[in-house]
This record gives sequence, structure tokens and C-alpha cells, in this order.
Amino acid sequence: MFSSSWPNMQIPEAKVLILNFNHTQNKYELPEFMKRMYKLKVLIVTNYGFCISELTNFSLLGSLCNLKRMRLEKVSIPTLCNTITELKNLEKLSLVMCHKIGQAFASRTTQIPEMLPNLREIDIEYCNDLVELPDGFCDLVRLDKLSITNCHKLSALPEEIGKLLNLEVFRIHACTRVSKLPDSIGSLQKLNVLDITGCLRIRNMPKRIGELKSLREFQMRKCRGLRELPSSVTDLVELERVICDEETAQLWDCFMHLLPNLTLSVPEEVINLNWL
Repeated sequence: MFSSSWPNMQIPEAKVLILNFNHTQNKYELPEFMKRMYKLKVLIVTNYGFCISELTNFSLLGSLCNLKRMRLEKVSIPTLCNTITELKNLEKLSLVMCHKIGQAFASRTTQIPEMLPNLREIDIEYCNDLVELPDGFCDLVRLDKLSITNCHKLSALPEEIGKLLNLEVFRIHACTRVSKLPDSIGSLQKLNVLDITGCLRIRNMPKRIGELKSLREFQMRKCRGLRELPSSVTDLVELERVICDEETAQLWDCFMHLLPNLTLSVPEEVINLNWL
């Protein structure tokens, strides 16, 4: 648990650090002893309280040259980037129910690609004040997975998303205000999985979607606003599986004879009545 008076701990061999706290104050600092944890590979910080607390003292992360994974949950992180110079070996960043992500990256002292040169995976979940992706995210050219789920104020995706040429998994799940995918998505030649499940406002697919030559799985359940598919979907020669509802499956019917490897999967909706 977090403590207001940390002992001078000496744990230089530790590779995983899990810090939990139950909100009793508005601000918490990462403990100073962390900067001597030179072999640390995984950092997990979780707030189990009802209210968001601000997390500070990120500057000490600059000394953790072996840190590969970081997960922050239910904390406000406005100073995340303005005190960090570089996390050169960080490969995965998970932000769950975090606040002020936009402010965190807007106030950075270095460019995002320079600060996170080897980042391969970003997971953002239930971050309710995220309106747009921070500038610089689309310059993380090593990124192979971008997952954004249940961010209900996210209203648009940047056209620069097409710069993520190594992206293999792109998930925009239950982001209910997103109304379209950018045309530049056609540049993602390595994309294997595209998930737009629960994006209620998307009405059309970009015409360039047929350029996704490596796409194998397309998840599009609960896309109730979708009205039509472009004819370019017939160019998705590697597409093997589309997971959708019955209404969306009908949009694919007229293209099925041109996509012999494609299987439409329409999962049954299970209603759990055990609570009655």
C-alpha cells in the first residue's frame, strides 16, 4: 500500500512493483526508493478508492532503464510527460480510468517519439475525459497495437493514424461518439485485426478500407448506425472472419461470392437472468 512515510527500502533486484492505494488523499507521489530499482521491468499502480487521485513524481522513472510495462489505473496524470525525458525501453503502456491524458502529453518537455522510442502497445480504457488522441501518438512508428475502449467522449480519430505503418491490431471498442474511420487507415498494410465493436455512430466505411491487404479479422458488432459497405471490401483478399450482428451480416451478403475465404460469425446474444 502507499504510505506517507516510506522507509528507505533497498530492493535493487526487484523486477515487478505493484503499488495499491485506497483514496484517502487527493495526491500521491511515487516513492523515491523506486529510482534505485535498476532492474524493474513492470510497474502497476492502482487506486481502489471511489475518487480519482493525482499521481506525481514521475521524474524518477527516468532512471528505470529496464522498465518495459507500465499500468496506471484510476489516477490523474497531468504531469506524466513534463518530468520524464525518456523511457527508452518501455514497450507497453496501459491507462485505465485515468484522467487528464490529453494534458499529460500536451505539457511534455520532449517529443513523444523521443520519450517513448520503443513503445509497441498502448491500451486506453474508460478514460472519460479523453476527447482526442494526443498529438504525437501517430508518430510512434514502432507501435503494433493500439486499443482504445469505452472512451465515450472520444469523438474523432486523427487522419495521421495512417502513419502507424507497423500497426497490427487497431481496436476502437465502444467509443460511442466516433462517427468515422479516417481514410488514411488504408495505409496500414500490416493490420491483421480491426475492431470497431460498439461504435454506434459510424455510418460508412472509408473507401480505402480495401487496401488493408493483411486484414484477417474484422470485429463490428453493435455498429447499429452502419448503412453500407464500399465495393472496395472485395479487395480484402486475406479476410477470414467478420464478427457482426445479423443486420450488418446482410451488408456483406452481396460480396460473399467474391470473398471465398470469408466466414461471417454472428454470435448469439446471451441474456443472463441469474440475477432475477
